[in-house]
Amino acid sequence: MQRSLRSVPDRQAIQGSGCRMRMGNGEKSSLTKDVPGMKLEERDLVEEFSRAGGRGGQNVQKVETRVVLRHLPTGITVVAQEERFREANRAQARRRMVQALADRERRIRLAKAAERSRERSRTAKRSRCAKRDLVEGKRKRAMIKVGRGKWRGEG
Repeated sequence: MQRSLRSVPDRQAIQGSGCRMRMGNGEKSSLTKDVPGMKLEERDLVEEFSRAGGRGGQNVQKVETRVVLRHLPTGITVVAQEERFREANRAQARRRMVQALADRERRIRLAKAAERSRERSRTAKRSRCAKRDLVEGKRKRAMIKVGRGKWRGEG
């Protein structure tokens, strides 16, 4: 029993054939409930279906089970074609999308933290003890270098 995607509520087909779909009414994906602060809305996703390669026999040669999921705001694209059935590939693609978006958010957060840290260290003043130690180290180093000069003898 094959269910037509056009009959599924909350979904609107776009751009010609039923192979490309834009997801429906702005609902949040149930997969993002596990990731705090993650906002994956169905209206931001475009799903494309095509025939998958590999194992699966006649099913993958006839039925469009490969899923390409694209997140419009970020441009991230994920592909799922390992499973034999479209719904399993759709779920796999969504899991990958959530993971990709979480990784992206983490990278952005780490980059901002590193930038704040660099800025803080650039503008921080040295403490009095640190300045004293620095000057003392410079004096010792200067004495070592003076000792390397020509010997002038006594006199």
